[in-house]
Amino acid sequence: MLQTKERRATFRSLNGWAISILLETHSIRECEEHGWMRDRSDPHAREQAFTAARQDPPPGVSPEQAVAAVRDALNTIGDACPECPPKG
Repeated sequence: MLQTKERRATFRSLNGWAISILLETHSIRECEEHGWMRDRSDPHAREQAFTAARQDPPPGVSPEQAVAAVRDALNTIGDACPECPPKG
């Protein structure tokens, strides 16, 4: 019986791929009201994202470049939605 490995969708940019990995591993989530990405600050989810990037980088990208792309994407995402009122 032929078994195939499920491949991730093709992305236009390495940053788009990295964000999909962060979403897939629940390292980030989307603000329900405004759609901004928010960092969940979960170290286990982050490690899963780095592991996924290392083990299955997009075609033509080295594992080191994939991990760097995930790290760069994560560094651009804050832990609060800029449009939501501050909780206080």
